[in-house]
Amino acid sequence: MDRTLRIAFDAKRAYHNHRGLGNYSRDVIRLLTTYAPENEYLLFAKPTDQYSFPHTQTITPKGLWALIPSLWRSYGCLQKLDGVDIYWGLSGELPYGIHNYKVKKIVTIHDVIFLRYPELYSTTYRWLFRQKMRYALKVADVIVAISEQTKQDIVSYFGIDAQRIHVVYQGCSNRFREPVSEECATQVMLKYSLPERYLLTVGAIEPRKNLRNLIEAMSCTHIDLPLVAVGGKSKYAEQMVQLAHEKGVVLKMIHNLPFEDLPAVYKGAELFCYPSIFEGFGIPILESMCIGTPVLTSTGSCFTETGGDAALYANPLKPDEIGKQIKRILTDNNLRTAMIKKGYNQANKFTDEQVVNNLINMYI
Repeated sequence: MDRTLRIAFDAKRAYHNHRGLGNYSRDVIRLLTTYAPENEYLLFAKPTDQYSFPHTQTITPKGLWALIPSLWRSYGCLQKLDGVDIYWGLSGELPYGIHNYKVKKIVTIHDVIFLRYPELYSTTYRWLFRQKMRYALKVADVIVAISEQTKQDIVSYFGIDAQRIHVVYQGCSNRFREPVSEECATQVMLKYSLPERYLLTVGAIEPRKNLRNLIEAMSCTHIDLPLVAVGGKSKYAEQMVQLAHEKGVVLKMIHNLPFEDLPAVYKGAELFCYPSIFEGFGIPILESMCIGTPVLTSTGSCFTETGGDAALYANPLKPDEIGKQIKRILTDNNLRTAMIKKGYNQANKFTDEQVVNNLINMYI
C-alpha cells in the first residue's frame, strides 16, 4: 500500500450489538487494526463502556445530533467525512447522501432473510431495511457478501450484477482457538450448574433458529441427554421451556452468558446442534469446530459453506431426521473422532490471516 488510509466504519453494532452483526463488526475492526496498523481507523458511533477498540478514534454525534443518534448515523455523520478515504458500512447500510462525497464506499451484506422470510418481520421493518439496503447496494463501490448464499440472494432480490459482489468469509474470535483448561471448564460447569453430559445450541432464541424442532427431535427419537440453550430472553424462549416440559426433554436456558465463558460451554458439550432454518454464515458452527465439539446443522442455505465435510446435516423441518443424526454422532465414536479432526481442518480455512488478506485485497 503506497500511503496511509483513513478508514471510517459505521460502528454502531460494534458497540451495541452482542450477536452476529456485532461480532462481525468487532472482528473486522480487530483484524484491520492488527494486520494493517499503518492506517488510521475512525469509528462512527455513540460508544459504550462494554467494548473498547485500541488504535482507533471514535467519532460521536455532538450537539443536537447527540439527541437523535440514529439520524446522525443515517445522515448527519456525513459532515465528518473530510479527509476520509474509505467509509465502510459493516451491517448493510450506508448514510443517505454519501454518493455525493468523494470517498470509497464499502458495504457488507450479511443476509436478506427479511425478504426471504417476510413473515418473521414487521411490515415497517421490511420496508425500512429494503430501502436502506437498496440504497447501499446502488451507491457502494465495493459490496461484500459473507457467503455465496448471501451473494446469490443479493443478485436474486435486488438484481445486482454478481461481478460487483465480493464473497469474503468471516472468522471468529481467537478465544475459540485457545485451549480450555480443566480448571476453567470446571469453574464454568459449577457456575451454571451444567450437567456432566449435554447437547448445546447457541444463538438468538427465536423461531428461525428452530429450537422447536430440536426439542421435537430429541423427544421423538428418545434422546435423554439434557439440552443447554444459550441465548437471550424472549416470549419464544418461554414457549420452548413449556414445550420441552410437555415433551419430556430436559432443557436448561442460559441467558446473558458472558463471552469469556462461552468457549468452556462449547467444550463441555457432547454435540453442538444448530438446526437453523436460514443464516448468512452461521458463525457458531465455526466457533464449535474451533473448540473441538462435533457439529450437527441444517441442509440448505449457507451451512455447507461454513461446515464443509466436517459437520453432519439434517433437514431442519424434519425432527426425526435431526434426531437420527444426533444419535449417529452420540453412538459412533469413530464418526465422532473423525468429525472433530475434520472440524479443526475446516476451521483453519477461516483463520485471521486468510480473512484479513481477503478484506485488505478489496480496497488496496
